[in-house]
Amino acid sequence: MSDARTLHADERYHAILARLREAGRVDAASLAAELGVTGETLRRDLIQLERHGRLRRVHGGAVPPESLAFEPAVGTRTEFAAEKTRIARAALAHLPERGAVLIDAGSTTERMVELFPADKQLAVFTNTLPIALALLSRPMLTVHTLGGRVRDNTLAEVDEWALRALRETNVDVAFLGANAISFDRGLTTPDPSEAAVKHAMLASAQRRILLADHSKFGRVSTVQHAELTDLDLIITDTGLSPADAAAIEALGIELELV
Repeated sequence: MSDARTLHADERYHAILARLREAGRVDAASLAAELGVTGETLRRDLIQLERHGRLRRVHGGAVPPESLAFEPAVGTRTEFAAEKTRIARAALAHLPERGAVLIDAGSTTERMVELFPADKQLAVFTNTLPIALALLSRPMLTVHTLGGRVRDNTLAEVDEWALRALRETNVDVAFLGANAISFDRGLTTPDPSEAAVKHAMLASAQRRILLADHSKFGRVSTVQHAELTDLDLIITDTGLSPADAAAIEALGIELELV
């Protein structure tokens, strides 16, 4: 592209999206060379476009944004691994010394469980089979699952048995996940049955903490399960835009960037 080095940001955005429509995927290194910009400039362009829902960053480039109903299996959610590890490690600081906690389904909550300390004497409730099984290696924990139908994608227990268990459960802290987070539509997820369980988790906990990497913000999925103001604390990574961080704090929600 002969005049690539003179392109302004909005012109680069147009070129990136045009290439994405044509090829179905863009390679970051190739596109940076084609546009005559540094890899860091292109990375910032991709971040900006992702924040506006125009694409989804993946390792080495970007792909079109997911449809509202698309939900990858938890085991395949390998993007932003470093960010999820930092978030998970920060979440451990909010475990109570005694009492009970609830751990929601999700790739970041699963990472938290992998890092879970062995010296805590807690009752742990979860709707997710892999999380329950992983915690059995900590002998000081008492592990409970909610029961119910097990979903294929997330291996989360849903429907009436899980909802009934949550109505009878009280915990000190709930560690929650979400597929998408929007200031207009709140926390959303593709599946109505899982949304119902996530919503019920709010009422069971004295303190509600959301674990979510920055890519979840500015996106909307099919079914709402919470408002942002239902949360006490959001733990996310430093990729969150300053505008989003300011908006969260303006709602009176505690924010922890890691």
